Amino acid sequence: MVRFKNRWLLVEFIDTSMVDASTEKESSSTQSLDGRLIYNALRDSVVTNFGDTGWGAVGMSLNVKYFSPLTNLCIIRVARDQHRIAWGAVTLLTSIHDVRVIPRVIHVSGTVKHTQLSAIAYNQEVIAQFRIRLKNAALHHDSYDDYLAQSTRAIEALHD
Repeated sequence: MVRFKNRWLLVEFIDTSMVDASTEKESSSTQSLDGRLIYNALRDSVVTNFGDTGWGAVGMSLNVKYFSPLTNLCIIRVARDQHRIAWGAVTLLTSIHDVRVIPRVIHVSGTVKHTQLSAIAYNQEVIAQFRIRLKNAALHHDSYDDYLAQSTRAIEALHD
């Protein structure tokens, strides 16, 4: 029996409108992103930058397994032999569904478990930064704790 070996990419999509904005309020543009839109943008990036041959190599194994609109964190699965094509396509993305983004690959792993651990740790760091930015963190303490519990359950539910 042959086992399919995968690579897991943990990617953060930084919304450039949030970087350019002087206010600290949450952007509504990233709330409209989802896994399907990210997959379509990745497909277009692979075809544009690597052609039909690149898409033929990556297309069957490329899969967006998780996306969090609050932290803009995404987990992508791709076959081990073609992970560099997918990584290049992610890096070359400039926009997803008319939302200008800067992709940042945080972690690449051969196992889903290590990717899950990195994603959970990264979510905790981002939520801690959100709490620091708030003036009155006690009001939003419960909502962030609920989000962390929910996202941790969703990330741990991923299977290979």
